[in-house]
Amino acid sequence: MSPLAIIFLLLLLTISAMAKTRQFEWRVEYMHWSPDGVEGVVMAINGKFPGPTIRARTGDTISVELTNNLLTEGLVIHWHGISQRGTPWADGTASISQCPINPGETFVYRFIVDKSLLMNGRGQFNCSLAAQFSKSPIPQCKLRGDEQYAPHIFHVHPNKTYRLRVASSTALSSLHLAVGGHKMVVVEADGNYIQPFSVENMDIYSGESYSILFTTDQDPSNNYWISISVRGREPKTPQGLTILNYIPNFASKIPNFPPPLPPLWNDYNYSKSFSKKIFGLMGSPKPPTRHDRRLFLLNTQNRIEGYTRWAINNISLVFPTTPYLGSIKYGINNAFDTKSPPNTFSKDYDIMKPPPNPNSTYGNGVYMLKFNTTIDIILQNANILAENVSEIHPWHFHGHSFWVLGYGDGNFTTEDAETTLNLNNPPLRNTVVVFPYGWTALRFSADNPGVWAFHCHIEPHLHMGMGVVFAEGVHLVKNIPNEALTCGLTGKMFAENKHK
Repeated sequence: MSPLAIIFLLLLLTISAMAKTRQFEWRVEYMHWSPDGVEGVVMAINGKFPGPTIRARTGDTISVELTNNLLTEGLVIHWHGISQRGTPWADGTASISQCPINPGETFVYRFIVDKSLLMNGRGQFNCSLAAQFSKSPIPQCKLRGDEQYAPHIFHVHPNKTYRLRVASSTALSSLHLAVGGHKMVVVEADGNYIQPFSVENMDIYSGESYSILFTTDQDPSNNYWISISVRGREPKTPQGLTILNYIPNFASKIPNFPPPLPPLWNDYNYSKSFSKKIFGLMGSPKPPTRHDRRLFLLNTQNRIEGYTRWAINNISLVFPTTPYLGSIKYGINNAFDTKSPPNTFSKDYDIMKPPPNPNSTYGNGVYMLKFNTTIDIILQNANILAENVSEIHPWHFHGHSFWVLGYGDGNFTTEDAETTLNLNNPPLRNTVVVFPYGWTALRFSADNPGVWAFHCHIEPHLHMGMGVVFAEGVHLVKNIPNEALTCGLTGKMFAENKHK
């Protein structure tokens, strides 16, 4: 199979009682661009980077005719946060819901939208807007304003309240957001309203999204910094900065004070304090009081044939050449390992130490879930191959939102199951973090027919095996377009049927 490019797309949505069909034609192609001041090759949509924004209302149908004009790479688009109820083949996960769209091919994504998000995509790598406040030798940016990497200025009027939608599509790092001098009220997470709470700054992990409210109640004669900093990994780049421009000040007016300072990159207690403030809004759906099945997923760093890999319960995920959705729907044998992956790991495993046996195995088995049952997942973090190191992992679930029942340090215990879990007002999310040497407990309803990925949203970790696959109610899936399954054994089946 050719190398695969995955485009992570975010939609800006509002609610409407009058649904429409919104049609688009997109061409994905290579283009030279300078998003951070250093020119390189990017993947652009219709000559734009970032790609075009889709503006739609909840309940609308989106139809995107996508043509792959890349020269050597297969392509899919994952519509992050969209549940794809009734259209699991449009989830945009190669080898799970569809075949890659090969160079020169066209595929039509068609689905109903049900959540909200936004992205921008500019920064400065070799200079800083706030160099005069920095002790590092990085130079001051000298910008005209029309450069490809010029910051996206936020223009605001004094004494107004604004809603800022924030999403992280990073491939590796966690981010930290602050609006200098302004308090932020967090009101929504991953498309679900939460109990509002006030912060001066906030962490955002890869795949997460939030809505915040802030009031422009500061000195109107000044402009203010909006800053993004790296968290969870030692920073190797300067802060990402832009300007909150109080009209009628000139947008080029640099604030006369330094940008907000982030906490230390490895201050995980700071990170935990933010995550533990998030609760479901009163009136939000509550989780079922009991689970039908509980899976314990231990993520470890391992080696296979001398290569560093990530594994879940000692199995490093690799994808088959035939999409799971097709092979399960049509009952095709030998498409993947039909033996279920392990439901748990050894109780004797010491999460505080490197794995005693660092060797792991490849696998592509599927957790087959009984339809309309309640499933608990306990994500358990552990030490990596190096001593005294455990990393943050943001986990994203396709096709579902889940209730975050709680977080904890160390091993998840029976006492945690009985006394710690929040069944009263847990937030609904589609992405959640598991902290170093800790656990995170989730609950969801297996009520969306299809085959769905659940994986670490740090891109290299997924490609190195940190993920699992769930299947539920696949027999109920209808109207899968043949174009989604033209590779592997399903493609062979279609070809043989055509010649009968």
